[in-house]
Amino acid sequence: MLGRFSRAVLPGTNRLNISTNAACLETEQQQSNAGTSVSANSTSAGGTEAARQFEQAMAQDAADAATFGNIRVLPAASPKYHREPEMKVTAEEMASARIPLRYRDYCAHMLIPLNKCRHRTMYMPWKCEEERHAYEECQYRDFMRRSKMLAQIKQDAQTIRSGRSARMLQLRGLSSTAMRQQSLLTLSEDEEMMRDVVSRFAREVVQPKVSEMDEAEKMDPQVIRGLFDAGLMGIETPADLGGSEASFLSAILVIEELAKVDPSVSVLCDVHNTLVNTVFRTYGSQEMQQKYLPQLSADKLGCFCLSEAASGSDAFALQTRAREDGDYYVLNGSKMWITNSAEADVFLVFATVDPSLGYRGITCFVVEREMGVKIAKKEKKLGIRASSTCQLALDDVRVPRSNILGQVGKGYKIAIEILNEGRIGIAAQMLGLAQGAFDNALPYLFERKQFGSRIGDFQGMQHQYAQIAVDIEAARLLTYNAARLKEEGKPFVKQAAMAKLYASQVAERASSRAVEWMGGLGFTRELPLEKFYRDCKIGAIYEGTSNIQLQTIAKILTKEYQ
Repeated sequence: MLGRFSRAVLPGTNRLNISTNAACLETEQQQSNAGTSVSANSTSAGGTEAARQFEQAMAQDAADAATFGNIRVLPAASPKYHREPEMKVTAEEMASARIPLRYRDYCAHMLIPLNKCRHRTMYMPWKCEEERHAYEECQYRDFMRRSKMLAQIKQDAQTIRSGRSARMLQLRGLSSTAMRQQSLLTLSEDEEMMRDVVSRFAREVVQPKVSEMDEAEKMDPQVIRGLFDAGLMGIETPADLGGSEASFLSAILVIEELAKVDPSVSVLCDVHNTLVNTVFRTYGSQEMQQKYLPQLSADKLGCFCLSEAASGSDAFALQTRAREDGDYYVLNGSKMWITNSAEADVFLVFATVDPSLGYRGITCFVVEREMGVKIAKKEKKLGIRASSTCQLALDDVRVPRSNILGQVGKGYKIAIEILNEGRIGIAAQMLGLAQGAFDNALPYLFERKQFGSRIGDFQGMQHQYAQIAVDIEAARLLTYNAARLKEEGKPFVKQAAMAKLYASQVAERASSRAVEWMGGLGFTRELPLEKFYRDCKIGAIYEGTSNIQLQTIAKILTKEYQ
C-alpha cells in the first residue's frame, strides 16, 4: 500500500507532500532475509541507505516546522489522479536520471529500479506502459514541487532560528542589575561591600570580647561605639540624616554577619535598625525625623517597648496607661523583656490612652531616658547574655504631645507592621548563628581521627553535616526572599513568618549537631559552640513564638485558598 501524507509548513506557504512506500521496504527486507540478492550493481542498497537519510532529513525539517510553524496533517490525493498536463515528462528524461537516484529509489514503486529487479512483476501494478509513464511523470512533478518546498522550509526555519538567536543575544545584553534580580543570593556591589565591612568588624572588634561579655552579661561600650563609628546603626537612614542609606537587605546582611560571631551584638543592631529606626522613618513627622534619626545614627541607642507581664503573645492586652494632661501625656505602667533597655537612650513606649477602646486606644510615644524611665530589673538569661533584657518602670513619666509617633490610637498598626519586618531580622540572626556554629565545627571533622580515619569521612557524619548545610541554605533563601519582597513593597508577612520559623529551627539543629560533632570539647567554654547552643533558643520565643508564626502562616493560607 502506498502511504502518503501532507503537512502545512508555515502560514502563507504551499503544502509539502512526502511519499513513502512501506510495502516495498517491507518486501525488500523479506527478500534480504530469504537470501535473495540484487544484481552486482548495488543501486538498490545505495538507494535504501539514501532513502533512510532522506527520510531522516525530512523528519528533521518536519520537527522544525512543528516547532516554528502552524503544523497540521492533511490527507493527500492519489498521485494517479494528480496530473498537470502543462508539465510533460518523457520516458527518455526519466531514463536519463534527471530524478536523483535517492529520491527515485525512495518514491513509491521505485525502491528497486525496474531494469535491475529480478521480480519486477512485483513492482508493476500498471496495466499498460502508458499508465506507468503517467505515474512516473506525476512522481517527477511531485519531486520538483517538494524540492522547492523543502528549500522554502529550510529558509524559513533558518530565518526563525536567526531571530531567536538575536533575541537571546538581546536578553544576554540586559543590565547586570536586572539580571541580579533573578537570584536571591546575588548581591549588589554596595551590599557585598557592606557584608565585607561587617565581617571584618565582627572578627576584629567583636570576637575578642565575646567570652568576656557573655560572662559579665554586659555589652562592652567599645563594641557599641564601634557599631556607630562603622555606620552600622543607621543602615537604612538617609545620608542627609547621618545614615548609610543602604538597602533593607544590607541590614539583614549586617545582622547575619554579626550573629556568626555573637548573636548578642547582632540582636542589639537588629532591634535598633529594623524596629526603632524604621518606626521613625515610616511614621515620624519631619521634625521628629530631623531630631532623632541623626542621634540614632551617631551615638544614641533605641529600644522597642511593647511587651508587658500580662501581654506576651497577646501583645495588645496592654495595661500601661497614657493620661492626657494639657500638652503632655502622663505614662504609668511597666514593660517587660525589653531588649537594649540597659544601654538605650530612646524608648518607643506603647500605651493605651483609653482601655475601653481596646487596641484602638494604643498609641506610640517617644520617651527619652531623662524623662524618668527606670530600669526595674535586669533579667539573667540562658543565652544572648550580653544583650540587656530588662523590666521598665514608668511612674508619672511626662511626655510632650509632640512626641507621639503617628497618630493617637494608631499604635497597634505601627506595632503590627514593624514586627513583621523585625521577624526577618530575627531570621537573619538565627541564620548567622547556624552558620557560625557550622563554620566553627566543620573543620574539626577533618582534623580529628578515629579508627584510623577522619571522622568527617565516615558516611554517617557526612550525611549529618550535608543535611545541616542544606538546612542553612534553605533558611538563607527564605530570609533573603522575605527581605527582597519587603524592599520591593510586595506582601511579605507570610514569607517573614516562614523565614523566622524555619531559621530558628535550623539554628537549634545546627548548634546541637555542632556540639555533638565536637564531643566533650564542644561541651566546654573553650569553644563558642556551647554559647551558640544556648543562644539559639531565643529565636523560637521573641518577636512572636514559633506557634504564633505557624498561626500567622495558616491565617494567610486560609485567606488565599478559601
